[in-house]
Amino acid sequence: MCGITGILTSPRNGTVDRALLERMNDSQAHRGPDDGDVFIADGIGLGHRRLSIIDLSGGHQPMFNEDHSVALVYNGEIYNFQELAKELTAAGHIFRTHCDTEVIVHAWEEWGEDCVDRFRGMFAFGLWDSRREVLFLARDRLGIKPLYYATLADGTVLFGSEMKSLLVHPDLPREIDPRAVEDFFAYGYIPDPKSIYRSVSKLPPGHTLVIRRGASVPAPREYWDVKFGGNAAIREEEACEELVSRLREAVRIRMIADVPLGAFLSGGVDSSAIVALMAGESPDPVDTCSISFPVASHDESKYARMVSDRYATRHHVREVDPYDFDLVDSLANFYDEPFADSSAMPTYRVCALARKHVTVALSGDGGDELYVGYRRYRWHHYEEMLRSRLPGKFRRPVFGALGALYPKLDWAPKVLRAKSTLQALSRDTVGGYFHSISLAHDGHRKRMYSQKMHRDLQGYHAGEVLRNAFDKAPTDDHLERVQYVDLKTYLPGDILTKVDRASMATSLEVRVPILDHKFVEWSASLPSSLKLVGREQKYLFKKALEPLVSRDVLYREKMGFAVPLSQWFRGPLRERAMAAVTSNVLAETGLFDMNYTSRLMEQHASGSSDHSAILWSLVMFESFLRQVHGADGGARIAA
Repeated sequence: MCGITGILTSPRNGTVDRALLERMNDSQAHRGPDDGDVFIADGIGLGHRRLSIIDLSGGHQPMFNEDHSVALVYNGEIYNFQELAKELTAAGHIFRTHCDTEVIVHAWEEWGEDCVDRFRGMFAFGLWDSRREVLFLARDRLGIKPLYYATLADGTVLFGSEMKSLLVHPDLPREIDPRAVEDFFAYGYIPDPKSIYRSVSKLPPGHTLVIRRGASVPAPREYWDVKFGGNAAIREEEACEELVSRLREAVRIRMIADVPLGAFLSGGVDSSAIVALMAGESPDPVDTCSISFPVASHDESKYARMVSDRYATRHHVREVDPYDFDLVDSLANFYDEPFADSSAMPTYRVCALARKHVTVALSGDGGDELYVGYRRYRWHHYEEMLRSRLPGKFRRPVFGALGALYPKLDWAPKVLRAKSTLQALSRDTVGGYFHSISLAHDGHRKRMYSQKMHRDLQGYHAGEVLRNAFDKAPTDDHLERVQYVDLKTYLPGDILTKVDRASMATSLEVRVPILDHKFVEWSASLPSSLKLVGREQKYLFKKALEPLVSRDVLYREKMGFAVPLSQWFRGPLRERAMAAVTSNVLAETGLFDMNYTSRLMEQHASGSSDHSAILWSLVMFESFLRQVHGADGGARIAA
C-alpha cells in the first residue's frame, strides 16, 4: 500500500521545514518501499511513500492537476477508477496516467467534497487546493485505511497514515489521555476518534475534514453510514444467489493489479469463500497462504488444505510454534499506541509469508460483523430474549446477586462458567454487551487504577463508546444494533487496524472484498432472521456458499486466530509479564495500583484465575511506554 503525511502551517508560520517533512515521510518507509517524495509550497508540505500496485511507472506521488493548483497524497485503491476516468474525461479533464490516484485529483475538481461519494474502494488521502487554500482529508467508509491528524499550539496541522509520522514532529504534545487509557483496558484498542494522546485524533471511517489555512480545525463531516433493513421480503433462494453474485463482483474488481496477487486462507468460512471466488475469476492458480500450529486446538490448516486442494491453489504454509512470542517487543512499534489483540502476532506471520510470494493479498475480514458470526452475538440474542421477558426491577437484583455469589471458574469447562453471563443479565442492553466484550471488567479496572487515575477520569466510563454507537444505530432489531456497534468500533479499531499495521510492516497490500461498501449495504438490508437461525450463525452466508465450499469447512466449530496467552504467562513469559506489571515505567505513570497489578499476576501464575487478557494489556501498555512514548520512568498524563 502506501504511507502519506503532511504539514499545513498557519499564515504567520510561513514555510514548511523540508528536512522535518522528509523525516516524517521516511518514518513510514515500510508502507511504501518502492518510491518516496515530498512536495512543499507556501505553508503546505505533503509526503508520500509508495508501494507500487497499479501503473507502476506512472503513479508517482504527490500528484497534481494540470496547473499544479491541486496536490494529492493518497493511500488506497479506488476500484471503479476506470469508469470514473471515462466520466471525467467526457467532462473535459485530461489524464496523464492510467492509475487511480489521478482520478481523485480530477474528481475533486469536478465534484469537490462530494467526490468521496463516487469512490468505491479503500482510501485515506490528503489533498491541497491552493486556489481555495483548503486541505481536504478523507477516509473510506469502513475505515480500512487509517488517518491520524493533530493541531499544534501555533495552529500547524499535521496528518499521517500512522501516528509515528506525527511523533517525529518535535512540537507535538505527548500527554496521555486518561479516557483513552480507560478505553484501552476495556476494549484492547483505542476506538476512533481518540488516540492514546490528547493532541492526536483519528479521522473516523466514512468522514471527511476540510481545513482552511489559518482557521480553526472544524469537526469532521460524516458522508456515509450503514442502514439496516428494507429487504425483509426477499426469499432465501433469491438471497443466496444474489449474495454470491455480489460477492463475486466485489472479488473480481479487487483482482486488478500489475503485481502478483494472492489470498489469505485460514480454513475458515470467509477466507474460503474469497479463495473459491478468486479461483473462478483467475485463469492461473491462486497463491494462498496459511499459518499452521502444531497444537490441534489452534490448528485450522487441514481445512485450508481442503479448500486449496479443491481449487488447485499454490498453497504456502508456515508452521508457527505456539510459543512464538518473539514479536512481543515489536508490536508497540507496529501500532504506535497500546494495542492488545494478541492475534496480531500470527497475523504478522501470515503477512510475512504472503509477501514472499505476492504483493497484494485478499482477506475475508468483515464476514462475522455482517452475518452475525461471533459467538457473542448469539449469547446477546439469548440475553435480549430473557431481558424482554423479565422486568429490570427483577433482573437487576436477582441476577446481580447470583453473579456476585457464583464463583469465577476460569479453570472449569465453559458450560460451568456462568458468572459473566449472570452479571451481564443484571445490566441493561448496552451494559450487558459491554460486560460481555470488555477485556477487563468494571471491577478489575476500578481496582487496577490509582486514585489519581480515577480523579483524572472525572466519571468517564469506557461504556460510553458503545452507548453512543447504540444510540445512533438506525434499527431497533437487537442483533442489527450490535452489528452496527461493531462495524463502528471493533471492526475499524481492532480488526482493520491489526491487519493494516501487520501487513504494512511487511510492505504487503491487503484488500477486503466482503467490506466492499455496496456489498455491506446490501448485506445490512437483509433481515437478521436470515443470519442467525436457531444456533446456526452466518446461516445465509454458509447456505449461499454450499456449492463452492465443503460442508466440513462451512459448518465446523469456529476457532479464531488465537494464541495461548494463558499458558504463556504461566510458562515462558511468566517472568517477562511479572517484570512488566511491577515495572517503574508503569508505576511512575501514576495510573495504576501496583499492588493490584502484582496480585493479578500472582493469581494467574498460581492457576487460580485466568487474567491473561488483562495481563497482556498491561504488558502491551508497558511496552508502548518504553518503546514509543519514550518513558524513562515517567510519563505525562493529561488532566
